[in-house]
Amino acid sequence: MGAHELSAMLWRERELLELLVFKLEEEQLLLTAGKSRWLQHATREVEQVLERVRGAGLARAVEVAALAAEWGTAENATLRELAAQAPAGPWGEIFNGHLRALTELAGQIKELRDTNEQFLRAAARSAQETMAGLGPEPGTYDARGAAGASSAARLFDTTL
Repeated sequence: MGAHELSAMLWRERELLELLVFKLEEEQLLLTAGKSRWLQHATREVEQVLERVRGAGLARAVEVAALAAEWGTAENATLRELAAQAPAGPWGEIFNGHLRALTELAGQIKELRDTNEQFLRAAARSAQETMAGLGPEPGTYDARGAAGASSAARLFDTTL
């Protein structure tokens, strides 16, 4: 394999990251619309895309190591280092373009993940508050020690 194959792998990885952005935006739309019924399906789809991204990342790391060895760079070189060590020609610019696109997609993914997490926390808090309001009102005790269902706790300001 070589630079062509690595570039093709990077394109596929970029497509997967764009699909992940789409799935996270889809999840966000469900959260903002309150359509929790479909949320589990959207979350499962996000997880499936993440699994494919992990596989692509592993394949990319192997290919970067092989190309780095071919170009005389350290095998554990990053894509940035590989682009900097590219021989004369277009490969340095091509790999820098991939790096910029991957970095931008990673930023979008982080932002969507954080926003979705905030929506999920707010939804969980709302559900807890709703569940707490469904129970019977905690009454007060009467003179015999029995809970008075109709009695309500009252505070009186006697300092006036």
